[in-house]
Amino acid sequence: MATKKQRKTRESKAKKKKRNLRLFFLSLILMLAAGFLAFFFISLFDYVYPPTTGKEVARGKREKQKVQLYFADSNERFLTPEIRYIPKRNSINETAGELVKALIEGPKTSLVRTFPEGVKLQSVKVTKNGTAYVSFGKNLITLHPGGSTSEIITIYSLTNTLSINIPKIKRVKLLINKKELKTIKGHIDTRHSFTLNRELFSHNSR
Repeated sequence: MATKKQRKTRESKAKKKKRNLRLFFLSLILMLAAGFLAFFFISLFDYVYPPTTGKEVARGKREKQKVQLYFADSNERFLTPEIRYIPKRNSINETAGELVKALIEGPKTSLVRTFPEGVKLQSVKVTKNGTAYVSFGKNLITLHPGGSTSEIITIYSLTNTLSINIPKIKRVKLLINKKELKTIKGHIDTRHSFTLNRELFSHNSR
């Protein structure tokens, strides 16, 4: 039969064992919780700030090309160049596309835009004979303000910008949904192609 002292010793050991067991489970729970929180915040960070891929890094380091975009002067009668930098592309079609996108984006200076905001570029294709076929969405017609002067400025802003920056382009043909465009708003016949027109350059840029 165990003495009183032995019973106390056993009880003390049992309590100590229970306490150690509780501490072990508590530590395990805390470690699991910390691991879960770490995983949650890492996943959240990756979602909010996705890792940059090799292609994105290359895109960010892509060379820029200095170009001249032709926008309207304050009277919207002549074209004035604005120096810009666009991504340098490998093909003539891609370069022409970047130029048209920059024109649609509009000027960064006090010059006046020549394409309505919101116009959609569909495609640009330059043929071997130097004709650039530039296809826009139908909203070029619906958004355009119209008027002979405004239509001329739009047409030659495009034509002169492409011809000056890409000498291989000799003519520019406007299309809507990749089909022939008869006229933008009824004032200028656009069934034929257009060539560089230096007469529309402002006096300072001729």
